[in-house]
Amino acid sequence: MSIISNYIKKKNDAGEKILSIFLTSGFPDKNNFVKLALDVFDAGADMLEIGFPFSDPLADGPIIQASSQEALKNGINLQITFKYVKEIRKRTDRPIILMGYANPVLSYGIEKFADNIKNSGANGVIIPDVPIDEFDNFFNSSFDGIDKILLVTPTTNEERVKEIDNKSSGFVYCVSVSGTTGLHNKDKNLEFIKRNQKLVTKNKMLVGFGISNEEDVKRYIPYCDGVIVGSAIIKSLMNDDKNYNQALNLTRALKRATTETI
Repeated sequence: MSIISNYIKKKNDAGEKILSIFLTSGFPDKNNFVKLALDVFDAGADMLEIGFPFSDPLADGPIIQASSQEALKNGINLQITFKYVKEIRKRTDRPIILMGYANPVLSYGIEKFADNIKNSGANGVIIPDVPIDEFDNFFNSSFDGIDKILLVTPTTNEERVKEIDNKSSGFVYCVSVSGTTGLHNKDKNLEFIKRNQKLVTKNKMLVGFGISNEEDVKRYIPYCDGVIVGSAIIKSLMNDDKNYNQALNLTRALKRATTETI
């Protein structure tokens, strides 16, 4: 049984839409990352996506790319990321998802990676550059019990959306825009999201990419089960004080917006 999908359903049934926050592992301060993650949960995040850094994060915009490069300079890798997750898990039962790219996983070892997900207490994984045609080869039996979250984009046709919904578990990640994470013309995205709301029937659907403020959340939340915010949080961390008040205040505001339109 999927911990992530059950958690989303429980929140939705209680009148809440999900707020998932993306953090780059070890950024901005590798020594205080666990505290930051727990503070983000306390500020209202329902789920946490922890991105393990990679030198060529193609799906990410310049803000997350910069945070990934900084994390790599500071020595952050998968092994350290798993240690972070294990420490965070000791103090919360909310869903934790690892997000990253196939190359570091292949270098680390697929089976070892899957085993460490389970041992760390993470609940799911997002690897956006694994094509659905290679899904079964990459996500082999060692991933049993781990939610494999797949993405749909504005260029994904209807039949492929249905196939992705069938393969995915935990939720389907609806990328609201073509291109990378960051700021976009949001008025063009609603029709695509409304279409996918009808096509995604097996899983819950969360919308991400290009969501940066309360108005964005209110625009999309009627047509999905929750939102994912990454670049706006990372950007606030880049300019924040040592207590991360800007990022935490943004998290609180985003969470309020998930309930105001229900």
